[in-house]
Amino acid sequence: MSPMLKYIKNEQHYDLLVEAIRQVRRTLWIGTADLKDLYIKEGKEAVPLLKLLERKVKEGIEIRLIHAKEPGKNYRDDFDKYPLLWSRMERVLCPRVHFKILIFDLELAYIGSANLTGAAFGMKGKDNRNFEAGILTSEADLVSEAVEQFDGMWMGTPCKTCKRKRFCGDRVWM
Repeated sequence: MSPMLKYIKNEQHYDLLVEAIRQVRRTLWIGTADLKDLYIKEGKEAVPLLKLLERKVKEGIEIRLIHAKEPGKNYRDDFDKYPLLWSRMERVLCPRVHFKILIFDLELAYIGSANLTGAAFGMKGKDNRNFEAGILTSEADLVSEAVEQFDGMWMGTPCKTCKRKRFCGDRVWM
């Protein structure tokens, strides 16, 4: 079977990325500069994406999140409603992270412009959302490069020589 390489734009982010999160079987890695309240449809309800992430954790999915700054109040309030995420979703804060990468089961990757926000890939309508662009791919070389970059950040490889440590409020590597 040939690898998938798909250009996605605007509201396609919601359809494709939320579905990929729903389908993940083992690992979900999320890299984003910004986190804000992001809602998705579940039946007839609008619920925080965090509800889906907690369900995935209950299924045994390992979730890693790298983000650049503390999220807004609405996101934090929603996060407080999902205590399983407090202990089972791993998180690293790095103020230099600006990439937007989602890696699903180390086999599929999103590489693009969309932060983890409602305006980027939440359920907002097309007339009040951000204009976004990215690729969703299972092409082995692209997925491998995304995995390598994410994992390098996760392991703190750039931290050894980082000149911005004083801005790192959640420093996990010295």
